[in-house]
Amino acid sequence: MLKLYGKYFAIHLKSAMQFKGSFFTSLIAQFLTSFSVFLGISFMFQRFHRVADFTYEQVLLCYGIMLMGFSMAQLFASGFKVFDSMIANGQFDRILCRPRNEIFQVLAHRIDFVRLGMLFQAIVMLIYGLCACHVDWNFLRVLTVILMILGGFILFSALFLLDGSIAFFTLQGLEFMNVFTYGAIEHGKYPIAIYGKEMLTFCTFVVPYALVQYYPLTYVLGRSEQLWYIFLPLAACLFAVPCWVLWRIGVHKYKSTGS
Repeated sequence: MLKLYGKYFAIHLKSAMQFKGSFFTSLIAQFLTSFSVFLGISFMFQRFHRVADFTYEQVLLCYGIMLMGFSMAQLFASGFKVFDSMIANGQFDRILCRPRNEIFQVLAHRIDFVRLGMLFQAIVMLIYGLCACHVDWNFLRVLTVILMILGGFILFSALFLLDGSIAFFTLQGLEFMNVFTYGAIEHGKYPIAIYGKEMLTFCTFVVPYALVQYYPLTYVLGRSEQLWYIFLPLAACLFAVPCWVLWRIGVHKYKSTGS
């Protein structure tokens, strides 16, 4: 499976490199788009030196981790963002005729290398935040950051899967799902607790952003000594289970376009 995905990866990369000017222009545009958010945070902290007792460096670390997971999901799982068009034009019929898993084929259908611009911006902010936060780094804190990134990647990928699964029933992607993806990364640049107890509860038990962001972040920054916060990003990955169940229901009820 990994070998086959590697071949798909190489094909998409070669395809992107056929128009180098367009590719690198789009790459720069993606970087500048995310960089504008960085500037917004910087300008705000010139006026307000703390946000709910979080410093500028801590917010950049928080946002860098969230943006890292989100940009990785956009890079590797963006096939689900265009899944509604695959249903509409009959491409999913061909997928069902092939001897590979449907999710694997949708993932391999599109690898959006343009998102590398956003990923590079996330890496820059993450490195700066890691160096500037004056955290007493040890193995457990490093492990926490790694799990936060991986958990964010799986969580956002699951949300893209959910978005694609809905297309089985609506035949078109629903714009409100952007609230949970692009909206989440917009609000996720700050620790979720600053938005109030109700939002923190929603982001803990409904769509578990807080499990990959706020709680483990408090452990990394030394604001909490709860060791189990380290593994909350793994618990957030369980959100993928109901998304997968909805996908299976959609596949079971799917009827061919006849094209």
